[in-house]
Amino acid sequence: MSLSRRAAMVGATLVISLSALTACGASGNSGGSDSASGKVEGQVTFQTWNLRANFKGYFEDLIAEFERKYPDTRVKWVDQPAEGYPEKLSADAAGGTLPDVVNVSPDLAYPLAKAGLALDLERAAGKYRGEYLDGAWRSNTMPGLPGVYAFPWYLNTGPMFYNKRLFRQAGLDPEKPPKTYDQLFAAAASMAKKSGRKTAMLASTPAIEDFGRYGVRLMNAKGTEFTFNEPKGVELLRHYKDLYTAGALDSQALTAKAESSGRKFQQQAVAMNPGSALDLQTFKKEAPSLYRNIGITDTVSNTGRANMYVQGLMVNAQSRVKPAAVAFAHFVTERKNQMAFARKVAIFPSTEGSLDDPYFTQEDGTDATRVRVAAARSLRTAVNYTPVPLSDQMKTVLRNAVARAVQGKEPPKAALDGAVAECNRLLRTG
Repeated sequence: MSLSRRAAMVGATLVISLSALTACGASGNSGGSDSASGKVEGQVTFQTWNLRANFKGYFEDLIAEFERKYPDTRVKWVDQPAEGYPEKLSADAAGGTLPDVVNVSPDLAYPLAKAGLALDLERAAGKYRGEYLDGAWRSNTMPGLPGVYAFPWYLNTGPMFYNKRLFRQAGLDPEKPPKTYDQLFAAAASMAKKSGRKTAMLASTPAIEDFGRYGVRLMNAKGTEFTFNEPKGVELLRHYKDLYTAGALDSQALTAKAESSGRKFQQQAVAMNPGSALDLQTFKKEAPSLYRNIGITDTVSNTGRANMYVQGLMVNAQSRVKPAAVAFAHFVTERKNQMAFARKVAIFPSTEGSLDDPYFTQEDGTDATRVRVAAARSLRTAVNYTPVPLSDQMKTVLRNAVARAVQGKEPPKAALDGAVAECNRLLRTG
């Protein structure tokens, strides 16, 4: 899986079992002192997640530069394959062999933080907070725990593609795609009616990020209960049920995955779909008529904020070289080094001011820059809507509830009430 696509799917399938950690006696206070003061020295073990094959030279140069800056340090770099990464983290945490600096997404950091194995960087390295985008820094806060548990590293988000030809056929202004959900629902209904139900606006049902962008409160303030069944959540689901009934939501949306939704868009059976620069290249080659009519816009949102996918670097709270581990994690994620990484792959830096660089603001006529500029613009204020305790099992519960409601097999309120009850049960027993 490519780095950019993996980043865009963070949290979708990766969950660590907290029981595997707590079974070995870990607790919220087992990490020792949060202090990272002291001399930067010793060997730091640095673990990445499926990056060596494509970025070996970048990381070797980065490590060499750090060791020159801190002559009393050495960095041992280990890279784990994508498959089985959560299980590897869980086994290392339980066995006391967790590396000093670990590549994690917020959902992977959550059980480690609860088990006392992730260093609170708000306390240990809070002086660096201003160097990062506020939303990126806060993405590594954990429900029920004070502090921040990873340095934000690279980010991603997906702009929305739309088919200008289908918009024109439906009497919609192709230069004014919908920005809010009300605009989306109205445009979708118009498109379905004008096309005689032959063209749908969307090919997927709402996921947890959609509830967040709609303005639904997903969890309580303490992060102890899910709340996406509040009236606004029910309202969103009713709208999707109406879309499905009107033919404005593709008939296969109930079972569609990202890949199949993309195929529907490429076949010009639906008018809007999220995507990437790689998709644009595919359209140019395989669907030239679509490519000629492609529009790029921000993701629909009532909050004015797109969804942010985040990768971070966590420092092991039990590290014996804590000052060096914090120094290295900060070094990897500082502006200069994040910018260098972003120029090698389609990701975005989490550092304050980086998105103002011409690389992210000026187009040169290529597909890559068209998408990069659009995505960078939305990342300035983006947030990570997906609650970090939301497991893959919980996402399945929500997806099934949404499908029942959209088909009319269960009232939207009852479907969401049941999903919240089951997710809260899993949260308590997980």
